[in-house]
Amino acid sequence: MPCLYISTNVDLAGADTAAIFSATTTAVSSIIGKPENFVMVLLKGSVAISFGGNGEPAAFAEVVSMGGINSQVKRNLISTIAAILNDKLSVPPARFFLKVHDTTAGRPISKL
Repeated sequence: MPCLYISTNVDLAGADTAAIFSATTTAVSSIIGKPENFVMVLLKGSVAISFGGNGEPAAFAEVVSMGGINSQVKRNLISTIAAILNDKLSVPPARFFLKVHDTTAGRPISKL
């Protein structure tokens, strides 16, 4: 089950959060290859974030997934989520950071 956590210093009071949830859910599902009904998205606004020493619009996000992550998937997640945040919250892609974690990475595959 992939989970996307997004924190931003942008006030979400006037934002169309339903559109953000929809776009990010679809993106994570299609890029990682998991069904949409398994994708969780958390969105927190008005978080105290300084990026480059200033408080202009910025965002930090983290994707945690049980499998489905490789270097191409990471690149696609970064560019796609950055584009969504730029479009929906006016967070420039250069002021967005994404951490990606595969909970199965490095684990031996057990044989039953």
